[in-house]
Amino acid sequence: MSENKTEIEFKAVLSECRSLFEKKTIDYGTAWRILRLSSITDQIYIKAMRIRSIQEKGEQKIDEDINGEFVAIINYCLMALTQLELMDDDRMEIPAEEVMEYYDKHATNTMNLMFNKNHDYGEAWRMMRVSGITDIILMKLLRVKQIEGNDGKTIVSEGVDANYQDMINYSIFALILSGFAS
Repeated sequence: MSENKTEIEFKAVLSECRSLFEKKTIDYGTAWRILRLSSITDQIYIKAMRIRSIQEKGEQKIDEDINGEFVAIINYCLMALTQLELMDDDRMEIPAEEVMEYYDKHATNTMNLMFNKNHDYGEAWRMMRVSGITDIILMKLLRVKQIEGNDGKTIVSEGVDANYQDMINYSIFALILSGFAS
């Protein structure tokens, strides 16, 4: 697979996620600013556990596919990265245009991280199963919860921001593998 194909697919997924996030920001404002980082982590955990539950049961009772849950994980992670950056900013309501600038900044940084890792790993993710990706996202969430339990401090490990970025990238990979970007 060429990096160009990955870039096109990656950007297509991000574009869909961005569009939804922007519309929800217009509808709801930035009510999410009330959430502590741990609450956002819990929301992501709920989404990932629903995906895993559906994968394991092979059926679902709510008519919302798992692709929507991966989109939600991406958007919650970008929300968390924005919250991290705005820790010292106590504004509850932030104009949609400004929020989208943060969204784009963190999405671009995350995409660049993906390209760097893709270079080193040779797009190994294309050989993964979506169920394996779900498990990795859950592992990353447990890591984030542990770091949050340690007041955000790590000794040798990357911080919560890197884990949120990895969850974004893995969620995008799952969506690409599922044909979402086609």
